[in-house]
Amino acid sequence: MKKAFWWGISFIAIILLIWYLMSKPSPYDDFAQCLTDKGVKMYGAYWCPHCQEQKKLFGSSWDKVTYIECAIRGSNEPTTECIIAGIKSYPTWEFADGNQVSAVLSLQQLSSFTSCDLPAEE
Repeated sequence: MKKAFWWGISFIAIILLIWYLMSKPSPYDDFAQCLTDKGVKMYGAYWCPHCQEQKKLFGSSWDKVTYIECAIRGSNEPTTECIIAGIKSYPTWEFADGNQVSAVLSLQQLSSFTSCDLPAEE
């Protein structure tokens, strides 16, 4: 009986630890949200290795960035939204003023383009 009790307690503790680690905010959450709040968008394609490289810079905060997928699976044509936006290569960042930059941008570059603050180095 005691073994079952301690196994149960251990199981609950592990679940709580996993939940805590997964719910902990990423250091770039506020930065990514600031980009979105300022109207910044990234156009990309699922097959684009540079787009994947760009996404990795944000880690789990990537889901707070406004991302427009330009590739249609099974087609060589980009989406209508990307054609209208004039996207020619990936990744392309578009800023609120309409300026576009087609490149993998460092977080520092994005910060300087937008005045969004990066978290302090620990």
